[in-house]
Amino acid sequence: MPHNADKMTDWLLSGLELKSTIFHVGQYCGTWQASTAGHQRASFHVVLHGECWLHLPANAGRDAHSVHLDAGDAVFLLQDMPHCLSPDPQPPARGHESQRIGTMSPLSDQAATRTSGNASVGIACGFFEFSSGLDDMLLTLLPDHIVARRDNPSLEGARAIFDLIRAEAMHDPHLPSPLIARLTDLLFVYTLRALGDGDEIAPCFWSLMRRAEFAPLVSAIVESPDKRWTTDTMAGFVHMSRARFCKLFVDVSGQPPAQFVTLIRMKLAAAMLRSGARTPDAAERVGYQSESAFAQAFKRVTGVQPGAWRRSRAAREAGTANSSADVTSRASLH
Repeated sequence: MPHNADKMTDWLLSGLELKSTIFHVGQYCGTWQASTAGHQRASFHVVLHGECWLHLPANAGRDAHSVHLDAGDAVFLLQDMPHCLSPDPQPPARGHESQRIGTMSPLSDQAATRTSGNASVGIACGFFEFSSGLDDMLLTLLPDHIVARRDNPSLEGARAIFDLIRAEAMHDPHLPSPLIARLTDLLFVYTLRALGDGDEIAPCFWSLMRRAEFAPLVSAIVESPDKRWTTDTMAGFVHMSRARFCKLFVDVSGQPPAQFVTLIRMKLAAAMLRSGARTPDAAERVGYQSESAFAQAFKRVTGVQPGAWRRSRAAREAGTANSSADVTSRASLH
């Protein structure tokens, strides 16, 4: 399982063009409620000091629940969803989950702490930006939220990142350091790799990887996308009846087997096109005998035709290369 998880993490992250930005860094005292909901973006919260609660209302995939957070814990919300952080273990009234209450003060401002009977809670909040056209598809393979625990043995290597984030936050409390966002990117990667059997997550790609009966199947599809992965062949691969396989697959992953295979194939095809592969070649290598059928599937997943995807990627990379060349040229003049 650890080997499969690391392998699949590297494969998945190779297509996620992740960039974090800081929303605000500071501390709350007394009665407060913070949320990054409503911005149509993925977001994160890192508890710098103190303790608080994350409240998530019920949705189609899970019941409402509240999670206690300590200093050094982080929360990654991989889609815009109602939620809030607060010092109260009781969730807010229904419909008020994303309400904001209280005023954040700079981390170095101790006045609020001295005048309040409650301990302060330091928080760094921000957003994830995904610039790849495949990101909406890829995010369906992940849980809608992930909690990273500082004391998680699997995150031992990331504890230094927690410490660096806090150090950067304290460096200049009136001007958040851009390094906090870069460090959060790295923390997210560590967190994703550390997801294990002890974590409670909603049905998704990682749920499949944690099941011994499905992990080999996922690896086989990624390694050989050109094979004829029908529902029957997949059920045979895991030695299940078709009916049992379909039910269990949906229960664990949250999506039908055929849809899952299409997502995997389109991610692989996008990487091929980005590397300059011709559309017919990419189609054949991911199991499509018909170029038109492949183009339809690719557009359905990414929103653009394969040729447009390849051209846009080439133009973006050319623009990045030109920008780097301009910077180098200007530097050489000084």
